[in-house]
Amino acid sequence: MLICYACARSMALALARLSSLGLSVRLFFDRIGRFSRFAGRTFALIATHPSAWMHWRNIGPLLYSVGASSVIVVSVTGAFIGMILALEGYDQFAALGQEAQMGGVIAAAVVKQIGPVLAAVMLAGRVGGALAAELGTMNVTEQLDAMRAMSADPIKTLVVPRVVACVVMTPILTIYSDLLGILGSFGIICGLYGVTRADYWYSTTQFLSGWDPLNGVLKSLAFGLAIGLISCYRGFRCEGGAAGVGRASTQSFVASFLTIIVINLLLAQFLQSLQRWIDPETVRTLAS
Repeated sequence: MLICYACARSMALALARLSSLGLSVRLFFDRIGRFSRFAGRTFALIATHPSAWMHWRNIGPLLYSVGASSVIVVSVTGAFIGMILALEGYDQFAALGQEAQMGGVIAAAVVKQIGPVLAAVMLAGRVGGALAAELGTMNVTEQLDAMRAMSADPIKTLVVPRVVACVVMTPILTIYSDLLGILGSFGIICGLYGVTRADYWYSTTQFLSGWDPLNGVLKSLAFGLAIGLISCYRGFRCEGGAAGVGRASTQSFVASFLTIIVINLLLAQFLQSLQRWIDPETVRTLAS
């Protein structure tokens, strides 16, 4: 009898865990489906209703909020990353007698990887959290429901211009961050360690190709799109009053950060393969 009871209890626990796992999987795919439908609706409105984002009175304030208001944080981040890379890497390069090549190595790292990712992360924290909190507040105070009651589409009115603003401004801020990162490393390498300016810029031209800035810009476009969609979606799904708004803002940043990392990995492989296919001579030149 005891053995049968123990077996039944073990089976019940196993079934409960399996049921919990099944529920988690179902909820996961349910969230993916909801987000996909939200993103598809946004893309459709961008394509079919350009008036929602082409008018300056709609997009202008958002471009300023996303772009101009983020210049300081992106500037500080880009410049200090370039300086830190120069400070940390000089001893290793000097030990090999290759300190004159530091400019090119750092410039390639900043332009292709570090600059776009860090600029996007800063925007996810500063802009994405603000968008999620703003739309979340409108949702919990039933302003979105009021718009629907007046036959106004909140995705067309609120989401489309915000997503477009993120897509437009993220590449611009990324380019700005890249330039400051290169200048920051230039100041340390040439000003502090005495590498000549000619050597620094020559190595930069040797390591960088025309594909590298393009790779960074293409990545930043994808990053900006992800930040805009995720932030607006979390705001639209917000519930639970002030605490819910705080959760939506936090979840927006976490989801955007993870998505940026995944997109960076996927696009790095894809763009590298695309470069090898379209312009293999550039790859061979850099390798040599």
